[in-house]
Amino acid sequence: MKTVACVVDQGFAPFEFGVACEAFGLDRSDDGVPNFDFRIVTPDPGLVRSKIGFAIDVEHDLSFAYEADLVVFCPMPRASWTRIDPRLVDLARAAVARDAWVMSVCSGSFVLAAAGVLDGRRATTHWMYAHTLAAMYPSIDVDPDVLFVQDGNIITSAGTAAGIDACLHLLRIELGAEITNRIARRMVVPPQRDGGQAQYIDRPIPVEASGSLAAVADWAVQNIRDDLSVDLLAGRAHMSSRTFARRFKSEFGATPASWLTRQRVIQAQRMLERTDYGLERIAVECGFGSAAVLRQNFTRVLGTTPTAYRARFACAADEMMPSDERMPVPV
Repeated sequence: MKTVACVVDQGFAPFEFGVACEAFGLDRSDDGVPNFDFRIVTPDPGLVRSKIGFAIDVEHDLSFAYEADLVVFCPMPRASWTRIDPRLVDLARAAVARDAWVMSVCSGSFVLAAAGVLDGRRATTHWMYAHTLAAMYPSIDVDPDVLFVQDGNIITSAGTAAGIDACLHLLRIELGAEITNRIARRMVVPPQRDGGQAQYIDRPIPVEASGSLAAVADWAVQNIRDDLSVDLLAGRAHMSSRTFARRFKSEFGATPASWLTRQRVIQAQRMLERTDYGLERIAVECGFGSAAVLRQNFTRVLGTTPTAYRARFACAADEMMPSDERMPVPV
């Protein structure tokens, strides 16, 4: 992926637009991150007003988007959902037909829906709009509970911060875990939120800071190679296992087991990229226990095998960790 077109139209949402610019438009070459040819495009170049009043001057029409490797559709105002610009519809169809990456953030999914490219696919949007999307387009399997969905070369995401998660997910596919973690650190966001997590959680901010399970989660990541049962984690939190599991899902939007699996897969990605360890050692270091269990979970989460992942993302020899040095766990 080398070229990215970010599509805006009248009434675009500034935050989600900014997410695409931050993820794909910044020069991070000093961190070893490859730059993208990133351009903002619109059907009618000139001033494009945001939904809160200010305007941006967009120079490019949609021509660039017809050749871009990734086309990102920013949110559209509610008034336009029933009359999507035909030029945007044509662009979405063309991008999917040529197997480019296509991403919608929040209500940008209504453009893809109008183009028919989501028919028969699973997709998501902001939970407030999911019922409307499902009612308008019954042939789409709308999931209102997840952060983002990847179905083939199409990624749809929920609102606001979920757009960051979707962008990092795509960057991880294209650039690997190590570089994506660098990007996430620069953005000061966690790199590990999985698409299947809940869009909203019962208790996003603990009433008392001391009630947060963040310290237990941090400890789990630092001890990822160990057998981390719910009972063990609950004991560190001084809770019963049942209370801990309920509180953990409320705070993190995922069960302890699924969250731990995701952390272990992320650590396995880094080790495949930065070490020459065999799969058995990586499995042990990541807490999977055996290469067979590693392969099963890695393939289920990422849709590719550890061997294929390493072949694509392994660092150059001079960037590898020394074979006698233990791989650091990211914080």
